[in-house]
Amino acid sequence: MATKKTETKKATVSQKKEPAKTKEQKSAKARENAPKVRYSSLVLQEQGARYRTLLTEKYKNRRKWEKPNFKKIKSVIPGTVVKIYVEEGQKVKEGDLMMILEAMKMKNKIYFPIDGTVKKIYVKEEQRVPKDHLMIELK
Repeated sequence: MATKKTETKKATVSQKKEPAKTKEQKSAKARENAPKVRYSSLVLQEQGARYRTLLTEKYKNRRKWEKPNFKKIKSVIPGTVVKIYVEEGQKVKEGDLMMILEAMKMKNKIYFPIDGTVKKIYVKEEQRVPKDHLMIELK
């Protein structure tokens, strides 16, 4: 055991001694290495109690909610348009078959949500569409 103690003493003596850093220098270095996330606060008042929460830049840059417009039919999931059953100018009723959209090896039948007339068709058969892509517009 005596040999182990002498080895540890030698190891500590051989290390270079650095000058002592102040707390301010340590905290400044820690801030430089920390990820840059900015917050802004939001205060909510509910039933007499006040709550304070922090909002990140990512939260502030999110896509804003918009009221659904049933005359503009968008794709709910990404996929491929297999067959379109309507033409521009055609009158349609709620529940009529609009098209078949293939997504993840499944063929999804898409029906009209409201009555109307097809104003414009923005997709073609065998076309790949992303999520929230405008497919058909009604008058």
